[in-house]
Amino acid sequence: MADPETLSTLSAAAIGRALHAGEACPVAMAERALAQAEGNTAPHAFIAVTRKRALAQAHAAKARIAAGRPASALDGVPVAIKDLIDLEGEVTTAASDLYRNAPPATSDAPIAAALDRAGMVFIGKTNLTEFAFSGVGLNPHYGTPQNPHDRTTPRSPGGSSSGSAVAVATGIVPAAIGSDTGGSVRVPSSFCGLTGYKTSEGRIDKRQIVPLSVTLDTVGPLARSVEDCVLLDMAMRDAAISPVQRRDAGDLHAFVPETFVMDDLDEAVAANFEAALEALAKAGARIERGPCPIFTEIAALTAEHGGLSSAEAYTTYREILDGPDAARVDRRVVARMMSGKTMSAHSVLMIQQARARMKGELGALLDGRMMLMPTTPNTAPEIAPMEADDEVYFRLNLRGLRNTLMGNFLDMPGVAMPTGTDAGGMPTSILISSTANDDERMLGFAYAVERALT
Repeated sequence: MADPETLSTLSAAAIGRALHAGEACPVAMAERALAQAEGNTAPHAFIAVTRKRALAQAHAAKARIAAGRPASALDGVPVAIKDLIDLEGEVTTAASDLYRNAPPATSDAPIAAALDRAGMVFIGKTNLTEFAFSGVGLNPHYGTPQNPHDRTTPRSPGGSSSGSAVAVATGIVPAAIGSDTGGSVRVPSSFCGLTGYKTSEGRIDKRQIVPLSVTLDTVGPLARSVEDCVLLDMAMRDAAISPVQRRDAGDLHAFVPETFVMDDLDEAVAANFEAALEALAKAGARIERGPCPIFTEIAALTAEHGGLSSAEAYTTYREILDGPDAARVDRRVVARMMSGKTMSAHSVLMIQQARARMKGELGALLDGRMMLMPTTPNTAPEIAPMEADDEVYFRLNLRGLRNTLMGNFLDMPGVAMPTGTDAGGMPTSILISSTANDDERMLGFAYAVERALT
């Protein structure tokens, strides 16, 4: 039998293959992950560890595999779940002090039930920015997980799926489930050197998941490979097969927008992005560059009218925000949500109408091409300056979310993948995206990007 510690460095798909070949035991893998989640491997990454359920799931997976009837390619593979998704018998805190002692969920969220049917082993519920409203992952109630790529200076793990990213990046689990409203899967994937998939709106069931923006919220995995993302997408959708076909770089026709998202990049982000494009071109990809006026218009629209996520977040949480419990919520989250209170119906309608129009314009601009850009313009910033100064926090939060926000506004599915590191060892990332509901074709080309970069 292979050593669980050695196997823990592999992708979820590779671990699944080892388990099903009898080279590893699901119970041993679960026990290792539980010990690390309960220990000091990744402080603040988990809000709850689900030991009893994990061991029951692992023993059930062991029996299925021994009988030659694995439930899926991921049967027996450990996974972590962002703590805004209901798990039966567990409190869903959304990383808020207000929900710390809420009644436990009486049933699994549909996506959790689907992952359970796929045989995955739930190690625990991961930390996040309170109510999932930040791209840097700070949390005053449950602590901030630290980016494992810098053991000397505490750095942002990215947000809001901070604990999910750190749980994977530290090797506790090979994959975790997050959510993405403005970049909350892709930004932590970028900062932590992971592969993260933002799905199109409506692709993954959002019932029994604490909302932030009912329009923009999406669910997606943080993992170690494109294959992992495809398999997790299948599992969350209860799909027995996937229409995703691995594409070659020679078939890739891509567009690099030179407007807005390429401005003010960290030196290493720019250099590693250009190296990635060179590798793709060498592999046969056809890459074109040009302006993307839609991005400029989105920035101007937001500056004039505000953000749709803020308007919807205020609507959802207005009783808390306008009452005494607001004092118990992270002040930075309150400030962002309260900006939605002053938005007029006119502003919200203008945003919605412009969004519908721009999605059509994006389709015409891309004309079947994939879009490539740096996932984030910067690597993970230090935590201390953001904790010390709210102005620094808001500036760095918006900078980290700048590129990914475009994808949420335009309902673009996307996969963030590592491109290397800066001089200090902090990861950089490339984002491949397409138009709404083009997930399968985009994932097929994500395979080609991944192969060119490895």
